[in-house]
Amino acid sequence: MKKLRRLREYSLRDLLIVGLPLLLLVIAGFLIASRFIRPAPPDTLTISTGAAGGAYQRFAAVYKDVLAHYGVTVIEKPSAGSLENLARLRDPEQQIDAAFIQGGTARVQEDDDLLSLGNLYYEPLWIFTRAELGTPSRLIDLKGRRIAIGAPGSGTHYLADQLLSVSQIDGSNTRLIEQGGLDLARAFTQKRIDAAFVVGPTQSATVWTLLHTPGVRLMNLVHAEAYTRLFPYLSKRVLPRGAIDFAADQPPTDVELLAPMATLVVRGDTHPALVDLLMQAMSEAHGGAGIFQRAGEFPRPTAAGSYDFPLSPEAQRFYKSGKPWLQRFLPFWAATLVDRMVVMLIPLFAVLIPVLKFAPGLYNWRVKSRIYRRYGELKFLEAELEADPGKLPRAEWMKRIDAIEREVNHLPVPLAFSDMLYTLRTHIGLVREAVDRATTAA
Repeated sequence: MKKLRRLREYSLRDLLIVGLPLLLLVIAGFLIASRFIRPAPPDTLTISTGAAGGAYQRFAAVYKDVLAHYGVTVIEKPSAGSLENLARLRDPEQQIDAAFIQGGTARVQEDDDLLSLGNLYYEPLWIFTRAELGTPSRLIDLKGRRIAIGAPGSGTHYLADQLLSVSQIDGSNTRLIEQGGLDLARAFTQKRIDAAFVVGPTQSATVWTLLHTPGVRLMNLVHAEAYTRLFPYLSKRVLPRGAIDFAADQPPTDVELLAPMATLVVRGDTHPALVDLLMQAMSEAHGGAGIFQRAGEFPRPTAAGSYDFPLSPEAQRFYKSGKPWLQRFLPFWAATLVDRMVVMLIPLFAVLIPVLKFAPGLYNWRVKSRIYRRYGELKFLEAELEADPGKLPRAEWMKRIDAIEREVNHLPVPLAFSDMLYTLRTHIGLVREAVDRATTAA
């Protein structure tokens, strides 16, 4: 029983000596990997939109519906427009995840931690005038008039200021009114303004209202192509005759417009899972056909340039491969969980599998090494005996062999290695016989 107890104790001890360091190594690998696990995605996303009645608010409402299906609540924060949205994104005190930015209103700065999710749609510049002015077709024709150029902080204000400036129109020779939104229709009706700049798609409430306001006419900008050469972020768009109302033949002729592109920009620390959801929402909201775009034309990647923020890695993947692979087969919460946990596979393959492969060999080596050590002692004794049998008295040779045998007899060895132990005992007997023969002959 004592031998069996030693056998069990030593087997357990051997396993601990071999296994414990390896277990600690595996645990360390998982702990290191856990530091790279991304936190769970938040259940809210805050987006800075624009003025009441504008397209940014309308599209944010679409995003809100899409993300609600995945358990994410979209919080809308109205703003004056693109410039205020950009300021909010750059202000660390503002709790903003994403914002709509009008193309051309931002220049990338060295310390920016902002990423683009791509272009969303053409955002035409509509220049409306009072019908009494006739049919002006150049900005210089508005010199000296009362022009509404949009609210401060809006992309409309920024674009109007640039275009009027190169047309030699400013506050010294023209009355520039910082006003925008749905109030423009009332201002036209009350004859408080002669012209108004509005940036937005046809779905914008402000644009649609002014297109149907009596006494208000849409300006055909004959210099549109020339402006695109001066401002690369602008493109010329043509509003086809009858595109607004076929029955009323509105507009009565093709109208040339200028158009930047709307972009959605996120902070660099916005959770990747939320970015994936935004990409899906963008596809649903902007992927259809329209007056200025074909079906599937948007959203699309932004081009690299001083006016464009770098494209988000998640956006790059979406444009290349579409919806994340896991989300095609799993609910959003499960897909994000698996995506977060995948980093834990690194220690599994890099540490745990090699450990499981080499641990048995280490265990065998440790057990066998004790038996081999006694074989080594026995071999040295036999070599000494062959070299000089008379070096020691017979009793001393036997005493050394007996010492080795005692060690072997008290050597706890697991059952799987007992055959090696018995073989060693047999070899000890052979060496004892050799000693007996050599010392007798001597």
